[in-house]
Amino acid sequence: MPPQLHQFNAIAFEENFNLRRLAPHFPGARATLRELRHAIEPNGGVYVFPFGAIVTHDIPAEQRDAELKRLHTAMPKLTAKVVREDYTVAEDPAFKIGIVDGVLRVDRFTPARAGIVALTVAQSAAMEYYENLVEDLFARTGSLIERLERRGTVPFRIRPLHRFIGEAIGTRTEVLSVLHLLDKPDETWDDPAMDRIYGDLRAEFDLRDRYAALELKLRSIQESLELLVDVARDRRLLLLEITVVFLILLELVFTILPALRSTGP
Repeated sequence: MPPQLHQFNAIAFEENFNLRRLAPHFPGARATLRELRHAIEPNGGVYVFPFGAIVTHDIPAEQRDAELKRLHTAMPKLTAKVVREDYTVAEDPAFKIGIVDGVLRVDRFTPARAGIVALTVAQSAAMEYYENLVEDLFARTGSLIERLERRGTVPFRIRPLHRFIGEAIGTRTEVLSVLHLLDKPDETWDDPAMDRIYGDLRAEFDLRDRYAALELKLRSIQESLELLVDVARDRRLLLLEITVVFLILLELVFTILPALRSTGP
């Protein structure tokens, strides 16, 4: 008898979710601080996570569309820019827990284990979204640093630079505030099988290295922005000093000219 396959489909949005506000739109759903879980008969489910991801498993496409419609009804201004992630789990009593050829194999697929898979797939999708966000920020910061290398200074008009710095700081704050939601769930501490499943999935999705790479890029962006701010400050100080010298010279001219005129023939 072939193993039973369970299909997970995750979508990560730009916006974060307020689970309390979403709960009334999912009647019968169970909401906690970490997730909103909605069971779909006979064996499917919907999981909504505060870091802006929704995961469905073992429900047909039309039911997935209906659940997404619920989400869009609750949040009509949801962005159309999303990241999608799909994953398959194979269940067979003869299996030992582990990943083979990119597929998680389990002996039993309980609701608790489904929740762990849903969380990890959601984390991977959310991580990819933030990777794209930080990568774009990293590239834009690199172009400013490249210009600094070529010209030795920042643009004279620093308002766009200030706007970019404000955007970068806001993005960095958002990313760091959300990444802590991707921590290891409490359920894994008391169940070795759940811990094995979560560990294998994290390794499969390479979450640890991706997290470290994000932190490294964010640190690099911060250091680059500090350099740009220092250069912009030095340039403004230089312009201020030049202005002060010019005003002093102008004052001397206006002081000397009347004296020269009074001593003239």
